[in-house]
Amino acid sequence: MPKKGGKTASKAGEGDAAAKRSKTEPASIPSTFNFESPDSLFESLISPIAPKDFFHDYWEQKPLLIQRSDPSLAAYYQSLFQFADLKQLCGRGVFYGRDVNFCRCVDGKKKVLNKDGKVNYNQLKKDFDQKRATIQFHQPQRFKDELWRIQEKLECFFGSLVGSNVYITPQESQGLPPHYDDVEVFILQLEGEKRWRLYKPTVPLAREYSLEPEDRIGNPTHEFTLKPGDLLYFPRGTIHQADTPSGVQHSTHITISTYQNNSWGDFLLDIVPGFVFDSMKQDVTIRAGLPRKLLMDVNKSDYAPKQLSGFLRSLADKLDCGQELRSADMKKDFIRNRLPPYLGGGCELTPGGKLPKLDDKITLRFKDHVLILVEPHHEMTDVSMEMAVFVFHSLNNSRAIHMMGAGEEEEEDEDETLKARGLRFPLSHTEALKQLLTIDTVLVKDLRLDLDADKENLALSLWTECLITVI
Repeated sequence: MPKKGGKTASKAGEGDAAAKRSKTEPASIPSTFNFESPDSLFESLISPIAPKDFFHDYWEQKPLLIQRSDPSLAAYYQSLFQFADLKQLCGRGVFYGRDVNFCRCVDGKKKVLNKDGKVNYNQLKKDFDQKRATIQFHQPQRFKDELWRIQEKLECFFGSLVGSNVYITPQESQGLPPHYDDVEVFILQLEGEKRWRLYKPTVPLAREYSLEPEDRIGNPTHEFTLKPGDLLYFPRGTIHQADTPSGVQHSTHITISTYQNNSWGDFLLDIVPGFVFDSMKQDVTIRAGLPRKLLMDVNKSDYAPKQLSGFLRSLADKLDCGQELRSADMKKDFIRNRLPPYLGGGCELTPGGKLPKLDDKITLRFKDHVLILVEPHHEMTDVSMEMAVFVFHSLNNSRAIHMMGAGEEEEEDEDETLKARGLRFPLSHTEALKQLLTIDTVLVKDLRLDLDADKENLALSLWTECLITVI
């Protein structure tokens, strides 16, 4: 299943491929999805199930199978990715390991049959026919505009990264052994048919990918065959396997996944260190020293658990009283790694309208891609440090590396580091920025700042970043 992070294969030739990816593909088949808003897109994705019913009855609970007999939907699904697309994509420069895996389930184990280096389409097609293995294409939204459009909207809807993989499997073959994933999964059947078997989770809402041997998983709880236009959802931890039945030339499906490392536990790991640090400024009892030698026998002492439970209750009381929580990494990680806005038609991102002046009316663009955080000026932690308000956004993110992780040898240069920090403003600008985020339009002169010069400078800074439009 799609994952973010991890070591990638060699970057040789990546520049050419990335340049070619940026070309927009004209849509040949009308979309059956409603792209008016993130909510409408998701509603059309799971139609005829209502989103309210989906989240009440299925999300993180049990699988949902939607079988449709809609020729227009089947045709649109097929347009998202099909076997014939591989020839053109291989011509752009894709590599084994980084972009394509070639694998087959043999005796209950995954056998990887990758070659080295760049993928040659003719050789790949020959191997597909002879070795009867599955072609797994990683993160096709990097190449296919319509998938970029869909997944960007879904990232807005979920507030979490959304990745995808395409699986193409010949008849009477299976690519992967029974396993479960650490992501919520939406499967769209694009070509041919695929026979699925789902099993009761051994680890509900799992945090890790894992194989499960046949003798441990018992009998399937669900068995069915997906056809073009069908959709399948199942929660993370659901054990599954799938194969292409006989009489079908091949099966193509796309797995769209989300909510990796996006649990309450992950959120607690993110916010608790900063919450404790802020509490230490106000509570002398938390600043008191540990008992002598406690670190040497913490597992034997009854004193430490009692003290810790008391501190935790005190922290919970502070939360109930409204103490602010500061996310350290999760929010910024999402903004930095998500897809940029889908513009369509090969449009370039440019500032909206003329230079903003005091009497101009402005509106914040791409609100779903903007994050406002109050945090220290720099990375060092110091109780006397000056705070500032930062505006992070994903407008300059690279679609070409979405969900591909980074090689261990890569290091951010100075410009990238500065960009990751976002736009910095004095703390006094916080209310004006929140005003832009929550109100549709506002006059520059009505921004919640004392000085007209500050109002104009704030508007100009945001306009230069293509974050506002002058109406």
